[in-house]
Amino acid sequence: MPYHSLLQKQIAQFLPAEEASNEALAKFLSAVNSSYASFDRDRKITEHAFDVSEKEYQRATKDLQAQNDIRTKSISKLKEAIRALDPTAPQQFADDNDDLIDIISFLEKQILKTKQLEQDLINAKEVAEKAALAKSEFLSVMSHEIRTPLNAIIGTIMLLQYQDLAPDQRELLNVMEISSENLLSLINDVLDFSKLEEGKIIFAERNVNVLHFLKNIKMANQVKAEEKRNRIKITYDDDIPEFLVCDDVRLGQILNNLISNAVKFTKDGTITMRVEMQAQTKTDVDLLFSIEDTGIGIPKEKQALIFERFTQANNNITREFGGSGLGLTIIRRLLQLQGSEIFIESEPGIGSKFFFTLKFKKSTSEIREEAKQSGTENRPDLSGKKILLVEDVEFNVMVAQRMLRNWNAEVDLAENGAIAVDKVKAHQYDLVLMDIQMPVMDGYTATSNIRKFNLDIPIIALTASVITTDIEAKAIQIGMNGCLSKPFNPNTLYSIIADNIVE
Repeated sequence: MPYHSLLQKQIAQFLPAEEASNEALAKFLSAVNSSYASFDRDRKITEHAFDVSEKEYQRATKDLQAQNDIRTKSISKLKEAIRALDPTAPQQFADDNDDLIDIISFLEKQILKTKQLEQDLINAKEVAEKAALAKSEFLSVMSHEIRTPLNAIIGTIMLLQYQDLAPDQRELLNVMEISSENLLSLINDVLDFSKLEEGKIIFAERNVNVLHFLKNIKMANQVKAEEKRNRIKITYDDDIPEFLVCDDVRLGQILNNLISNAVKFTKDGTITMRVEMQAQTKTDVDLLFSIEDTGIGIPKEKQALIFERFTQANNNITREFGGSGLGLTIIRRLLQLQGSEIFIESEPGIGSKFFFTLKFKKSTSEIREEAKQSGTENRPDLSGKKILLVEDVEFNVMVAQRMLRNWNAEVDLAENGAIAVDKVKAHQYDLVLMDIQMPVMDGYTATSNIRKFNLDIPIIALTASVITTDIEAKAIQIGMNGCLSKPFNPNTLYSIIADNIVE
């Protein structure tokens, strides 16, 4: 049999030829040969295992080195990120410190600080919300207290318009009406300035004779202008349509504010209201309004500042000329809500020019506002209608009662909600005008009680607060048929009565 090569060499060297036939020796050599073969096999296996282990070791070492590089870079990036969060904060680990425990401890401290800051912010937010609520409640009360006497002033002016007056008396009355309405508009915005900032102002659409409207604004500011020996001029483009659709109250607020500012800062000079046609289509026109004066002017570096709230170009201006510094802020916001912007050109000692462009719809209605203003329209008639007026303020009662009786309505009075509930139970009315804020029982509660036994009678809410979505929603929810804010325009009052009156 063939033997292992090494064993074959040893047999050839040391075993005599005559011993090759020895059977016992042959068995021995066969066993030795198997050992040699087994040794070679084990050696090859061992060598192969060593080669594999060496490769695995090299691979593991390479992976470990890569992981270590990633760890080092990660720690470096983490440090950079921590420093970037607050570059001015003292760092509690060195650049050559790769101990993650130190970094994690530092991060734990920063997280605790962040959580504390977050809690402080939450607490500050709650304080701010309480302050905002207190401000809102204060403004609501102030709105009611200011608008209540203003209601009597405007109502009295409107009642006087029904009287036979001399032309100069009617002109003065018209000035009083315009001024009081502008005051009311300004009060509405100042007392609810947050609504203006949030863009929640709703612009009305009315047919307005723009030239007649500008003449009224001139008339309203004429007295103050004459006191400072100023002249107010109107330059009007004849191509502008006679009637346009706009919110005349908001436009009046913008123009009156600009005119009054021009009058305030001008002496022995001229204030010019200029209106020019810029563009028109079949349905719209773009008008350029500019208010120019020959007053004290505004330095270039102060011109952007004057549009900031509660800010004027010079601290001495408030003491010398007065004003809250809020007017131009309101003007800019009102224009922005209509997709426009206000601009200024001014030079100290020469004068100022404020200008803006607004888009108006062309009027398609046959209604002519000047007919209303001249008192030639048909007087409203509520003959045969019985109305319950629920109001606790005496001069508000006087104004509303005379207005309703002037329209031939029969008026019954109740000074609080409790009396109103009893009167609705005992008598038949065509409509109830219900004030919301009253002693003994408010208008909301009174309406809820009335709706328990009478679902048909129309009830209109009267409020001296600015009507918000919340007020209107609550009024409708408890069963009221509409809301009317005081002071109210007689035409608006009659319109809401006519829409709800029981025939």
